[in-house]
Amino acid sequence: MEPSTRKPETAALLRIYTTYLWRHGQLPNLANPTRFTEMVQLRKLHDRDPRMPIMADKLAVKAIVAERLGRDWVVPMLWSGETLSTKFRFNRPVVVKSRHGCNQTIVISGDEDWLRAHRRTRRWIVKPYGQWLDEWLYLNIPRGLLIEPFIGVKQELPVDYKFFVFHGRATHVQAHINRASRHRWVVHDLDWRPFANNAPLIERPSGLAAMIAAAEELAKGFTFARVDFYQPGEQPLFGEMTFYPGSGLHPIDPPELDVEMGNLWLNAASSRARYRDSEVALVASAPEDAWRVDHQADGYCRPAKSARAFEKSGVGTD
Repeated sequence: MEPSTRKPETAALLRIYTTYLWRHGQLPNLANPTRFTEMVQLRKLHDRDPRMPIMADKLAVKAIVAERLGRDWVVPMLWSGETLSTKFRFNRPVVVKSRHGCNQTIVISGDEDWLRAHRRTRRWIVKPYGQWLDEWLYLNIPRGLLIEPFIGVKQELPVDYKFFVFHGRATHVQAHINRASRHRWVVHDLDWRPFANNAPLIERPSGLAAMIAAAEELAKGFTFARVDFYQPGEQPLFGEMTFYPGSGLHPIDPPELDVEMGNLWLNAASSRARYRDSEVALVASAPEDAWRVDHQADGYCRPAKSARAFEKSGVGTD
């Protein structure tokens, strides 16, 4: 079980059981979990690790990534705020995202897209994200918007490489293709061998080794985290971190992979329990303004205080 645990409410348990049954055709075994998707449900119910909202905040995490991987890994930010302006003022395609949710992304190419985004983003700001699926961390991220340059090629969204990291070790990478049309994904091992039969062939990225190392660096100290990257050119770019992949509701193909990754998570939790006292703190329990985001004219973010100071403080151990 994760740090900062709590006893779940009856209503939350009912939602967890109902949604899992709806998506998987069976009830989750929360008393003796064996599947990855069951472990996600347990995390939603119990884990209140204060680091997770920071790392999942698409705005604040830019500073952390720049500090720990380097600025070359960060997609520049063109704007951030709570309300879009009434007119489209960019001379190239851009992407509007919420900082506090998932699947809240709009590619903007002109005025018509901008008007549509203006309407949709108002709903993003007003409506809390994560409440219905009991995804606690999103309710603890300030609501807001950010705009980034579009990093795809010829209006095509880039391949999304999602690395599953257990106790600091990457084990699987899920590659997502055709996200704007015929969205499909394939899980590979770290040698780029697909697990599913008859899986579509997805080219191995040239930056695979660098992305594996970067994912392991950012996920240090967590029993599990998923770290996402793009590689539209030579340099890989950080996408986001998530702690509830698919809210644990997407069936995993092949099904035995659900059990394999569940076992990895259980082993990681056991290792964390044995070695918790000797682990180095990374992000949590810092002074209130430690990760205040300072916006710069070049579109990047800077942490108000150095991550190195965090690591020396010896707090927030997972």
